[in-house]
Amino acid sequence: MEARKLKTIDDLLLSHHERVELIGGEIVQRPMARFQHGVVQGNARAELNALTRGSGPGGWWIATEVSVAYEAHECPTHDLAGWRKERLPGMPSGVMDRPPNWVCEIVSPGHERKDTLQLPLLLQRHQVPHYWLIWPEDRTLIAHCLEDGHYKVIATLKDETSARIPPFEAIELDLAYMLGAE
Repeated sequence: MEARKLKTIDDLLLSHHERVELIGGEIVQRPMARFQHGVVQGNARAELNALTRGSGPGGWWIATEVSVAYEAHECPTHDLAGWRKERLPGMPSGVMDRPPNWVCEIVSPGHERKDTLQLPLLLQRHQVPHYWLIWPEDRTLIAHCLEDGHYKVIATLKDETSARIPPFEAIELDLAYMLGAE
C-alpha cells in the first residue's frame, strides 16, 4: 500500500483550477456558487461595512473569499473573515498567514461536513475566537465563541429581524437583510 502524499500550500498555488482550497492535505474544489450564497455573502459584508470605516465603531479588516494558510496542509478559503486592526495594522496582501479573529462560512450543499466538522476543529487549534455558520436556504445563523479551547454556541438565530452578535455587538445587525429575507 502506498502512502498518500499530502498536498501543500505550494501545490495549491501551482493549481490551474479556479475555486480550490487545501483541506486536510487535499486540493478540494469549492462548490459552484449559488445565487442565495452570493446574496447572503454580499449582504453580510455590506452589513459589517461600518466596522471597517474609521468613522464608525471601526477596528476591523473584513474580507470575502480570503485564503488563510493555517498549516502546511491546511489553507481553506473562507466566505468571510475578519481581523482586528490592532492585530493587523496595515492592509495585508496575498494569502493570509495569520488566523482571523472571526470566520463566517455560508454552508453549501455537499460541503456541510467541511463547514460543520473539519473547519471548526482547525479554527479551534488556531484559537480563532468567533465562528459563524449561515444556512441561506433556512435563513439561519449560528454563532460560536471559543471558550476553554472549544466552540460554544452563543446564538442560534432564525426568523429574527435584528441582533447584536459577538464579536460585532457594537452594531445591531439587520438579519432580515443579511440573510436574504429582504
